[in-house]
Amino acid sequence: MAEGLSTTLVSNWLNTLRSAGAAFGPVSTYVQLHTANPGAAGTTAISAGSTTRIQATFSASSSGSALALSGAVGPWTNGGTSETLTDISVWTASSAGTFLFSVALSASKAWASGDTFTLNTLGVSLSPQAS
Repeated sequence: MAEGLSTTLVSNWLNTLRSAGAAFGPVSTYVQLHTANPGAAGTTAISAGSTTRIQATFSASSSGSALALSGAVGPWTNGGTSETLTDISVWTASSAGTFLFSVALSASKAWASGDTFTLNTLGVSLSPQAS
C-alpha cells in the first residue's frame, strides 16, 4: 500500500482547474503555444507564429484520475514564421489572466508559416496517491 494523497483530494484539486464548473476554479481556461519551457510565470518563449490563446475545456476528474481535455483545442495557424513547438501553458484568460500550469508536448512539432496545430490530448495529474 502506497502512502500519498487521497484520490478524493486529488480529484477535488484537479477539478478546481476545470473551466466553468469548478467550485473555486477559473470561469474559463485558455491554452498558449511555446517554443521552449514557459518558465515559472508562463511567459517565456511564446510562439511567434501565434500568440493567441484558445479556450479549452476539461472533463471532470474522479477517483483521482487525471484531468483531461474534453475535446480538441485549436487549430492555431502559424502567421509567418518557422519554429518548433515544445510546450503549452494554460491560463485563466485569453490575454493577461493568471498562469495555471505548463506541460511539455510529448513530441516537439516543427511548425512552418501557414501550418496549423491542434492539441488533441492533454492530461494533468497529481501524485503520489494512496492506494
